[in-house]
Amino acid sequence: MSKPTQSVIITGTGSYTPANVVTNDDMAKIVDTSDEWIRTRSGIHERCFAAQDETTSDMAIAAAEKAITAAGIDRRDIDLIIVATMTPDMPFPSTACILQSKLGLGNITAFDIQAACSGFIYALNTGCNMLRSGAYKKALIIGAEKMSSILDFEDRATCVLFGDAASAIILEASDSVEVGVLGSITGSDGSDPSLLYQPAGGSTIPSSHESIDARQHFIKMNGKEIFKQAVRVMGQVSNDILDQYSFKPEQVDLVIPHQANMRIIDSLAKRMRLPMEKFHNNLDRFGNTSAASVGLALDEAYRKDRIQSGDLILIVAFGAGLTWGASLIKWQ
Repeated sequence: MSKPTQSVIITGTGSYTPANVVTNDDMAKIVDTSDEWIRTRSGIHERCFAAQDETTSDMAIAAAEKAITAAGIDRRDIDLIIVATMTPDMPFPSTACILQSKLGLGNITAFDIQAACSGFIYALNTGCNMLRSGAYKKALIIGAEKMSSILDFEDRATCVLFGDAASAIILEASDSVEVGVLGSITGSDGSDPSLLYQPAGGSTIPSSHESIDARQHFIKMNGKEIFKQAVRVMGQVSNDILDQYSFKPEQVDLVIPHQANMRIIDSLAKRMRLPMEKFHNNLDRFGNTSAASVGLALDEAYRKDRIQSGDLILIVAFGAGLTWGASLIKWQ
């Protein structure tokens, strides 16, 4: 095994959103809701839904291609793929293995991570640690979701909140210790899975006519409790990682939060005593894209020149599980 790597840097970013843009007015045609009801409660104006025959891996490869191009690498040098998703192409094999084949890569390490909306940060953290071990050199990290495939379009409390997307980054080992992914903190609390879950389709409630008739294969959510938990935990983990690396909130150049609800992001900004100008948000256009969310916003922020060399970037997320995570990045 090679000598352990001291630093991991992000050398390329990419993202993909489906062509089908669905506005709040479009949603009002299929469920009892309105543009005003959705906007005031979430901040969402529209979202993108994948085509019926468009899979999670299809979206993932589109994002991956952009990240590979941005990094300027030969895809054959990628030796690790981690896909964060809770809407895989199929229960098994992993979407990462399907993506490995679609990219035409050799016999490399490829696997999925399921941490819901925190999945991108979980995958980033895992990929960084695997690169730091010295066993891997270039990792493709993906967050991809076809949320429309598990939405109950009779439940206005949930179906209006989510969208489909994929995001990707290339991680590479680096000798520099001054820049890169400084570190991550992840956590979970599985004491009450029913706060946000999909009841059927696993070993607890296997798929059946009864489970389908009962609409148990769709997202179920306790919105009020999730809101309270998200505000508290995202604020806490953000402060924890800043303290761990001896930074003050005001030293952060850009915060990229999970795009779930604008009121959650507003509350996080107040807890951190930071102006909203330091937050990059695209929730209004894409809704909650779960594991794709943070990477989608990261790619957009970088391509819009909101991220410059030397900037300190904080990414933070919260999701079903309950799971949460935060990462600090000193941009190279």
